This record gives sequence, structure tokens and C-alpha cells, in this order.
Amino acid sequence: MAGRPRSGIVGAGFIGEVHARAVRAAGGVLAAVAGPSAESSAAAATRLLAERAAPSGEELVEADDVDVVHICTPNHLHAPLAERALAAGKHVICEKPLSTDVAGAQRLADLAGAAPVVAAVPFVYRFYPTVRDARGRVRRGDLGSMRLIHGSYLQDWLSRTEDRNWRTDAALGGGSRAFGDIGVHWCDVVEFATGHRITRLVARLMSVPRGADRSGPGTEDAATVLFETDQGALGCVIVSQVSPGRKNRLWFSLDGARASLQFDQELPDSLWVGGREHNILVQRGAESSTDDAARYNIVPVGHPQGYVDCFTAFVADVYAATAGEPPDGLPTFDDGLRAAVITDAVLASAASSGWVTVPRTHINRETSTGPAPR
Repeated sequence: MAGRPRSGIVGAGFIGEVHARAVRAAGGVLAAVAGPSAESSAAAATRLLAERAAPSGEELVEADDVDVVHICTPNHLHAPLAERALAAGKHVICEKPLSTDVAGAQRLADLAGAAPVVAAVPFVYRFYPTVRDARGRVRRGDLGSMRLIHGSYLQDWLSRTEDRNWRTDAALGGGSRAFGDIGVHWCDVVEFATGHRITRLVARLMSVPRGADRSGPGTEDAATVLFETDQGALGCVIVSQVSPGRKNRLWFSLDGARASLQFDQELPDSLWVGGREHNILVQRGAESSTDDAARYNIVPVGHPQGYVDCFTAFVADVYAATAGEPPDGLPTFDDGLRAAVITDAVLASAASSGWVTVPRTHINRETSTGPAPR
């Protein structure tokens, strides 16, 4: 790939616009954008400052003027577009879920693993410098043996019974909504930070009645999950899209034998470090931060960084990987497969009302979060 990377985005909603901003901030060129119709594509190209409007997503993923395909469509379209892009030899960034079922995610992970391209999933919470600092402290041994991994991911955008979105339709979004949409982000970031893997879990799901006019089969609004890890820790997470006042509160606590760490995505510029003697708030970029965070501290301490900066860092790391310099911790299609496997286990546990083992045989390569569970 000569010159600046040329990205094309399929899907021009909220997340498509976030991708577009990240492309430009990371030094790429927004070559093309495709919406669900010619009119929406043209409007999106103007709004997002793309070089052209593509006539369709299918044309964009195979176009000669696109090096990196960004798939930001409703979930049911992810797998066919990603497979077509991989077949065309494109680098691919695909929003999760890779597919609405595990078999589809497995196929995409295998295709990506066999292709000479970069295939990534935007698990962007990994790119907060404070998350990287937490990971560095865990790896350095500051916490001692990990005992508890717990937290929540809470939103409120579906808390009213009249709230509607395509994600509430299982035919478009997949069999899990709240957990499959945001719970997998929580699992990815805590597995990334700790190096632990969830091996067994028990889950309960909750749905809010939305009336007879709810389109399509429904999906859960909230989930509670209790789990065990491969290194002997216990954990739990509450996931909800119906918690009034909670806009995007991804919070976790990592409790070790010697210290604990807490991260709050709504207050991401500090990391809480707890001990028996004292508790401290470590500011992003502080002198006591670990080297793991250095790459992602783009402005001096005291200048806030946020979600959009994480997205820019993610796209920049994808571009670095396409140039043959893959950074540590880039989330790949194997990580997308991991999310699909955990989601499937959550649904299976909720259906059986019992503990479920998270399958290990689906992951057949080492992922960017570390070795697969064995």
C-alpha cells in the first residue's frame, strides 16, 4: 500500500461518522462512503468529507481506490460484507459482532487468519491510556494474585417502553442485544487488562415489555453474569441498556492480593489504585504511569482524552499493522470470534438456567489479548 492509507466506510450512521473522523485524524484518506441508498450515500459523502459516494456497499468493498474497508452497518450485514472484502484482498475493520452467530464469526476469523491482510474489530476501550496503565500494573505484578474481577456496563437509551431501534430485532441485531452490543466490550477490556480468560459462567437475562408493536423477535435489555477464569479468579458483571441516567458507564474493578484497580469510562483520565495503606488517583500521563500507556498519551497530563481519541489510536494502529508494524494489543477478528463465543455461552446459560463452559476449541490461533485458554 503506497502513500496514505485509503479507507472506505460502509454505513454512515453514528459509528460511521466516528470512523470517518478517526480515519482523517490517523492520517488516512476517506476515499468513499456507502449508505443504504444512492441518496444517503451522496449525503454522507458530503457530510463526512469523502472523496466520493459509492453506489453500494458491495461496490465499495471491492473498489480499487479503497485499501481499508470499514464495516459500520447493522449487524446482519457484517459477515457477508467482511467476507467479500477479505476475498478482494482488502484490510478490514468490522464493527462487532462479526456475525450474528458463532459459525459465521468462526468462518471470518479463519478467512482472516489465512489472508495476508489486517482484520480488526474496534474494541476501542483498550486504547484508553489508563486501561493500558492498568494492564501494565497487572503485568508488573503490582496487584499480586487476582482474586475478583467485577463491574458493569450501563446505558439508558432504551429505558423507556416506547424506545425503538433496529438492534431490538433479533433478525437484524442477532440473538443477544445488551450483552452482545456492550457486554462483550466489558469482557474484552477486562480480559485484555488482566490476561485472564472467562472459562465458566452462569447468566440471567431481562427484557422490558415494549408493547405489541415491537418489530421482530425481541432481545434482552439487561444481563447479569457470574463467571470463573482460567487463573482462578471469580467475577461478575451487570450489563444494561435500561438504567436511567447511565449514559455509557463501563466500570471495572480488578481486586488482587496486594492492590486493586478501578477504571470508569465516563471518567477515563484517572485510574484508581487501592491498597491497605492508602488509595490514590493516578492521572493519565502521570510520571508513575507504566510504559504500556506511553504510546497512547498524545497530549500532556491535564489535557483530557476521550472516546474519539481511542478510536483514532485504534485506526492508527490498524494503519501501522498494514505497514508491517503491528502494535501490541491490536484487537483482531480472533477477538471478535472470542466475543461471539462468550455471547453464545451467555445465551446458552440463560436458556438452561445453569453453568456453561465457555468453549475453547473455537479459538485456534493466539489472539492479540494473549494465548487462547487451554
